[in-house]
Amino acid sequence: MMSEVTQLMETCEAAARAGARELMDWRGRFSTREKSARDLVTDADLASQQAIETVVRQQFPDHGFLGEEGPHIEQLDQPYCWVVDPLDGTTNYVHDYPFFAVSVAVAKEGKLVAGTVFDPIREECFQTGLGQGSWLNGSRLTTSNTTVLQQALLAVSFPPIPQVNDPDFQAFLNVAPLCQAVRRTGSAALNLAYVACGRLDAHWAHSIHPWDSAAGVLLVLEAGGVATASCGEEFQLAKGNYSTASTRLLYDALQPLITGT
Repeated sequence: MMSEVTQLMETCEAAARAGARELMDWRGRFSTREKSARDLVTDADLASQQAIETVVRQQFPDHGFLGEEGPHIEQLDQPYCWVVDPLDGTTNYVHDYPFFAVSVAVAKEGKLVAGTVFDPIREECFQTGLGQGSWLNGSRLTTSNTTVLQQALLAVSFPPIPQVNDPDFQAFLNVAPLCQAVRRTGSAALNLAYVACGRLDAHWAHSIHPWDSAAGVLLVLEAGGVATASCGEEFQLAKGNYSTASTRLLYDALQPLITGT
C-alpha cells in the first residue's frame, strides 16, 4: 500500500504540473494588475492556483488550502494544509525572464511533510517528502559540501521595494564582501531548490511568506542542508522567513552576518 507521504508527494507533483501548464498556456497573453507597488498579479497566477486547487481537492477535499492569491493564514490551523505559490517569480514571468516556478507543499499539524517546486522552462521537478529525501527528475539530491564562506555562491531575497534599513539588505551588505558572489534571482522557491541540489550554497530571506518557502525549506532539509528561521531559531511555517545553508559550518559562518549579531 502506498504510504501517506508518497501519496502526498505524488499529489504535490500533479498539482504543480497542472499549475505550470496554465502558466505556459498564459505566457505572453495575460493581463496584469498590481497588488501593491511593484508587486504584480497576473491572470496566469489565478489560473495556476485554480488548477492546483482542483487537483488537490480531487484527492483531499477536506484539507486546508493556503494560496498566495486570496491568502487565509488561518488555514494553517487545519490538520492538513496545502501551501501553494502558483507563480513564484511573477515579475520575471511578466518580463518573459525565464526564471519562475510553481511551489506546492503540504503540512500535517503544522509540520511540512511533502513538497514540489516545478520549473516549467527547464522542465525540472524538485520533489521532497519527510524522510524520503529530495529529488530532481528522479535523481537523489544532496547539498554542496561548501564550508568556507569565501567559496560560497549565495542568494538573497529582497522585498518588492527594498529599503536601506531592511534586514535583508543589511545582511546583503554584510555578506557580499566576504563570499564568492551573491545572486538575486526573483524566485525564492527556485533559490531554495538550488541550495538543495548544490547550485547555490546558501539562501536567506527575512521578508517572505509561507507559500514562498514551504516546499523549498523541506527540499533543503531532506537534501542534508540546514534550514532555520532567519533569526536562527526553528523554522516556523506561519511566518515563512528562513536561513538555509548547505553545511552546518557554512551556516555557522553566515548566520551572524545575516542577523547582524
